[in-house]
Amino acid sequence: MTRVGRDFANTMQKEAVPAVSADVMFTSSRFPNYKIGSNNQIVDGKDDPKVLSMKEVVARETALLLEQQKRLSVRDLASKFEKGLAAAAKLSEEARLREAASLEKHVLLKKLRDALESLKGRVAGSNKDDVEEAISMVEALAVQLTQREGELIQEKAEVKKLANFLKQASEDAKKLVDEERAFARAEIESARAAVQRVEEALQEQERMSRASGKQDLEELMKEVQEARRIKMLHQPSKVMDMEHELRALRIQLAEKSKCSSQLQKQLAISKRGEEKIPDLYELDGSEALGSYLRIKPSSDYALELSSCSIQWYRVSPEGGKKELISGATKSVYAPEPFDVGRILQAEIFYDSQKITLTTTCAIDPAAGLGSYVEALVRKHDIEFNVVVTQMNGVDHPSESIHVFHVGKMRIKLCKGKTTIAKEYYSMAMQLCGVRGGGNAAAQAIFWQAKKGVSFVLAFESERERNAAIMLARRFAFDCNIMLAGPDDRSPLGT
Repeated sequence: MTRVGRDFANTMQKEAVPAVSADVMFTSSRFPNYKIGSNNQIVDGKDDPKVLSMKEVVARETALLLEQQKRLSVRDLASKFEKGLAAAAKLSEEARLREAASLEKHVLLKKLRDALESLKGRVAGSNKDDVEEAISMVEALAVQLTQREGELIQEKAEVKKLANFLKQASEDAKKLVDEERAFARAEIESARAAVQRVEEALQEQERMSRASGKQDLEELMKEVQEARRIKMLHQPSKVMDMEHELRALRIQLAEKSKCSSQLQKQLAISKRGEEKIPDLYELDGSEALGSYLRIKPSSDYALELSSCSIQWYRVSPEGGKKELISGATKSVYAPEPFDVGRILQAEIFYDSQKITLTTTCAIDPAAGLGSYVEALVRKHDIEFNVVVTQMNGVDHPSESIHVFHVGKMRIKLCKGKTTIAKEYYSMAMQLCGVRGGGNAAAQAIFWQAKKGVSFVLAFESERERNAAIMLARRFAFDCNIMLAGPDDRSPLGT
């Protein structure tokens, strides 16, 4: 027995080891630590009842996803689906690795059982019983492994199903995100368009309300004026009576002034008659600003004025200081604002003789001109419509409308958007009434912007002409410039 046992041991050492194939790959360097549990079930010693199985982990994650789906946004839901899809792929990879390990275990168990079967025929006694017990354990382990493989196959199917579900859900979530984004953009564009339409409607309504309000105001003013006119027609008031009285007084004053002028002329004629000086010429015209004075013959013995030399003067009522008016050498002279309050005198020279004509009184101001100028002086730039009759001493045939700007720092002449002349106030600038010009002299001025550039401008009325002269001289005086008429050497408008 001793020899047999010794031979069995030697046989085990010689034949048991080579029975295993050399191409088998072991996942570990030692044999698994198995235990026999209840009902002869083989349990892996590494299994811990506290560790959850793959199926339970997947079920718990799915439940958590379903619970959070209601409170997650579309973007967060898509992110969760992406993470779940990655986790499912990872689980699928782990299942594949476990399947490969299970296959290796089957190969290992089969070869182990074959080795034990070959060993069983060579041993006897208690060793044979041990070998049979080992074979039964290997068979039980194979059964357990087969059960685990079935569970793995079922888990793999569930994981694959879950992965497909998550993949489809991820694609649906992406589509939903794109749809929501497109819908949001469409809503934003629609809201912008609606806001723009509302703004345009409000602006249009505001314009219409302004136009209608202005129109209603104009209509109301017209109605009020018409009502006042009707009331004035049917119920004359004290104001109308005063206006009629004032008009009658003005007419009487004009008649008295005319009679006084005629008496003064007759008195001057009588004095000259005593001095035996013939009355050959006389002054004709209103002695007030806004009119013009004309020298005309009063005797058949008077020479033609074209063959006479004429010079106009300003005479101060106090002291009789006589001031020559430069360039006033024509038979017609239109008083300008600088002549108000002064007496005008004209001297006529012919055949070494001199005849002096004098206005009966000082030049009267124009009614309402002072208040009109004070109203305009508040503006920074005052515009007047004019017509250019001469440019640099040459007649200008065009009668197109120009705009004459009188500003606080400069004077400008424009035609539409084109600037004809623009100069700041300086000593070289000259501005005064036209010296001559016939009946239109009371509405025209001479303006020299600078040396070599001059214009004769005709205004729409005498009032605007005199206001432009007063404003220009006032603004120039504020710039320490004395703006006056031309000297004897400068070209004049005629």
